[in-house]
Amino acid sequence: MSTTDYLEKSRLRRFFEGDVWYSFTRNPVAIVAAVVTVGMILAALLAPLVAPHDPFDLAKLDIMDASLPPVWEAEGDARFLLGTDDQGRDILSTILYGARISLVVGFASVLFAMVVGIILGLISGYVGGRTDAFIMRIADIQLSFPAILIALLIDGVARGLIPKELHANISIYVLIFAIGVSGWVQYARTVRGSTLVEKNKEYVQAARVIGIRPLTILRRHVLPNVMGPVMVIATIHLAIAIITEATLSFLGVGVPPTTPSLGTLIRIGNEYLFSGDWWITIFPGATLVILVLAVNLLGDWMRDALNPKLR
Repeated sequence: MSTTDYLEKSRLRRFFEGDVWYSFTRNPVAIVAAVVTVGMILAALLAPLVAPHDPFDLAKLDIMDASLPPVWEAEGDARFLLGTDDQGRDILSTILYGARISLVVGFASVLFAMVVGIILGLISGYVGGRTDAFIMRIADIQLSFPAILIALLIDGVARGLIPKELHANISIYVLIFAIGVSGWVQYARTVRGSTLVEKNKEYVQAARVIGIRPLTILRRHVLPNVMGPVMVIATIHLAIAIITEATLSFLGVGVPPTTPSLGTLIRIGNEYLFSGDWWITIFPGATLVILVLAVNLLGDWMRDALNPKLR
């Protein structure tokens, strides 16, 4: 066995023997939330393989299959478990494909916000002075506006600057950028506070004395010690990002109709809700609620598990 394999095995053994794994195995809510979250993520990622139909293949759509109720209703069709929408698309398949778009936007925007927030938080906490004051005043100004309003503003400005013929191609990237920019403040403030504590400890001062560059100190010594709170924020922020994406898509400024997310499916179904076709909006809405609830419960457990005061 090589040294790398031995170290990797030792890390895994320490993890499974540690407090976090013990807390997870003793928390039924966290286990159920993790199973639901992982299951929905896998189902969305494997949508082309597990979906009964391809909702975006126009050659396979039949308008005669439009607005069919779920299979347990009197007029239901066994081919469509959860019914069809106004275009004859299978609701279950559109949910799987739509969840994939929502999760991609959610994860990408959280990663973007986390990177920006960590970098600005480290710089603000370590450098201090006017740099710290400038970054924190920007954060304070942004906190005075709702995140959804900032995302709407950024999305609107981007759409105004980009030619209309390119909107459909880059709308997802604009959405990721808008949601990411609206969420970096929480990471920056948390990392700044942890950096202010860590930079005054003996090991950081010793690293300064022996001439290690500030960038190396931040990367090797400070950053690993501030990642615990960051991961908790990222887990909770994922649910917020998914909700924000669904809200923007519901308002018609999110992803294009050709690649609908859960928010787009809810908006489309909402137009037919009062006509009796309740399944078109209820099932995508229920999927969104279950996904966000599972992620939030997982984030709550992680917050408690990584808090040394609660161990």
